[in-house]
Amino acid sequence: MTINPWPELPLAEWKDTLATLHMWTQIVGKIRLALTPLENHWWNVPLYVTPRGLTTSAIPYGDRLFQINFDFISHLLLMETTDGSVKTFALRPCSVAEFYKEMMTALGSLGMPVTIWTTPVEVQDRTPFEEDQKHAAYDPEYAQRVWRILVQSDRVLTKFRSRFIGKVSPIHFFWGAFDMAVTRFSGRPAPKHPGVPNCGLFVMQEAYSHELSSCGFWPGGGLVDEPAFYAYAYPEPQGFKDYPIQPPKAFYHSGISEFLLPYNVVRTSDSPDEVLLSFLQSTYEAAATCAKWDRRALERQ
Repeated sequence: MTINPWPELPLAEWKDTLATLHMWTQIVGKIRLALTPLENHWWNVPLYVTPRGLTTSAIPYGDRLFQINFDFISHLLLMETTDGSVKTFALRPCSVAEFYKEMMTALGSLGMPVTIWTTPVEVQDRTPFEEDQKHAAYDPEYAQRVWRILVQSDRVLTKFRSRFIGKVSPIHFFWGAFDMAVTRFSGRPAPKHPGVPNCGLFVMQEAYSHELSSCGFWPGGGLVDEPAFYAYAYPEPQGFKDYPIQPPKAFYHSGISEFLLPYNVVRTSDSPDEVLLSFLQSTYEAAATCAKWDRRALERQ
């Protein structure tokens, strides 16, 4: 069977699944957050792409480890522990409240009860997970499509990441905004972040404590209806938004202060990898050049 590595992802076709899946990933991500020590820029909380879906990676619980995996091929939620115990349940249309209850029951049966803050973050609807009956859609076709796009994005971002020898983040999936990101740092401290709606100020100030250039993939929603690759700098240096970037169809979105490259431009090009890499490289150069980073010390020559 031939699988399209860059499938179509029209937001109108899966926006309800997106909203539900966003909350499911927040539940799983908050479990990791509750049980792991803080790392710089909250690197202890994201999820990561796997050959079958998304994972928390190993989480400590006492003298044991466990891991939670989303499997978007078999459409399962899988929990595995170092003592050999396994719990699974099907990913299917069900409410956030039902998913939350099933998740916590499964962890309890593994001898790993967890308490999390159940209010969603970085979204307008702050209904606690245990009360959320509104979001209950799950279209397996589109859940798998967005994962396949994350697979390709992860692959290209890994190549882009390898060019930088300074401090650089892992390639990770942040469940707060439901986006994939990789972030490069100049090494200099940044001014305190002013914050964003529906997210603690201390969260943003930890995330943006140092000068950075970040890029990644966002599946759409909010101010940007279509899925897109993005890039931004914090703090944004003078001249950044007017810097010439590639490819020609990329643009600066003044509403969110980011460069955007519509996903469909990448998907329909003759060479998606080259088009995406040109966007990632040119937007990084916009940040590093305008902010006068020590590029010789930070980049692989």
